[in-house]
Amino acid sequence: MALADTERGGSNCGGDSCSPFSEIIELNVGGQVYVTRHKTLVAVPDSLLWSMFSKKSPKELARDSKGRFFLDRDGFLFRYILDYLRDLNLVLPDYFPEKSRLQREADFFQLRDLAKRLSPRVSKDNSISEEISQSDTEEGALQCGSSGAVETLRTMSVGGAVRSPSLDSRKSGYITVGYRGSYTIGRDIQTDAKFRRVARITVCGKTSLAKEVFGDTLNESRDPDRPPERYTSRYYLKYNFLEQAFDKLTEAGFHMVACSSTGTCAYTSNDPNEDKIWTSYTEYVFCRE
Repeated sequence: MALADTERGGSNCGGDSCSPFSEIIELNVGGQVYVTRHKTLVAVPDSLLWSMFSKKSPKELARDSKGRFFLDRDGFLFRYILDYLRDLNLVLPDYFPEKSRLQREADFFQLRDLAKRLSPRVSKDNSISEEISQSDTEEGALQCGSSGAVETLRTMSVGGAVRSPSLDSRKSGYITVGYRGSYTIGRDIQTDAKFRRVARITVCGKTSLAKEVFGDTLNESRDPDRPPERYTSRYYLKYNFLEQAFDKLTEAGFHMVACSSTGTCAYTSNDPNEDKIWTSYTEYVFCRE
């Protein structure tokens, strides 16, 4: 067990200093297990992890049932915190929609430089954006004296409106939204049948597209840590309003191209006074070209 390994490992001595922690440390961060070196956790002086693993003793820190040091934080985002601590560089995947949440984690762990890198850029007109603003780009083009760059900027403007470069760089693809619902039909097929209870809205498609569209509202617990270019059919949404999902897809430039639905009678009784319970599964296919 991790507890026995830590206590048996004794102190970790390097140079003129000794630490009561072992060289290899196991962490449980929000249910995700990480194994790293002690020197990685204390790489940034005055950070929260530095204080925990240099100023405190192992007995002062919380542990899980297996003896791992426990942190009640986002286990998925902690991988980027740990990557940063290894070489103090920030490398994020394409179409990463959780920068604001990662910035919050950086603030919690008191990693000021990382939080600063993740903070949204404020342009000259005080608007917040992660993209290069038109004024900055145009100014750079004029300073370089590049007529080609200026011409490119002109083509980006259609009818006086500036097209964001991010719109042109967005990847095409398909996302399928599905839900399994139930409804009842009363006697004589009454029109006031009770409809509908949507238990869960599932999302199928490329991981990067799903995260780009749904962001924080996407639940990845059934298929965590899937690479951005891989496909999944195990994501689902944290809400059960189809219209909200459709709005998200529309805002991201998707449009519906197909849909299908099936229904089966899940329960029926010989008693004509009892309602029939039906279950249905419906899928909507959205495309962005």
